[in-house]
Amino acid sequence: MNLANKLTIFRIILVPIMVVVSFFETDITFLGVPVTFLIMDLIFIIASITDKLDGHIARSRNQVTTFGKFLDPLADKILVLAAMILLVEIGKLPAWIPIIVLTREFVVSGYRLIAVEKGGKVIAASMWGKLKTVTQMIAIILAFIDINAFGECFSGALSGFPFILNVTVTIMMIIQTIATIFSGYDYLKDGKNLLKD
Repeated sequence: MNLANKLTIFRIILVPIMVVVSFFETDITFLGVPVTFLIMDLIFIIASITDKLDGHIARSRNQVTTFGKFLDPLADKILVLAAMILLVEIGKLPAWIPIIVLTREFVVSGYRLIAVEKGGKVIAASMWGKLKTVTQMIAIILAFIDINAFGECFSGALSGFPFILNVTVTIMMIIQTIATIFSGYDYLKDGKNLLKD
């Protein structure tokens, strides 16, 4: 097993560790943020870095494998959805956001399976897909350190840095949700011929 695949497996292993950390509630805070949230955020950041690193290593060393092609996108989905569900559980994110993300992932995965079955046609990631990935990562990283819930900035109760942080998280979450919907639509549009028969 090459280094890129080991990093992908490491990313998957980090997900249950992040979940286990969420079980430990503590009153200890750093700059007003519970230490538990900071640890979960750090784990997510490390996992996100391995996402970029494993792809770079695989391409630069010509170590792209079928196993890696299968596991890498799966690891990404597990990481993002696990983080979003944790954010829902701790009251920082409304459930409808991960529901939209999950629905899109099921649709895209289904289309990819059909494409492979019909001769290996690859539907390339669109601009919306790339925007979705970037904004998702930023939104999740910032959401863990935002002590307020999604959209709290609209209540008028926040000011200063908490307001700026909450506005940023809220806007990034909205952008990633819109990009998620449009990137899913791109797959439906580009792959519509796959379902004709």
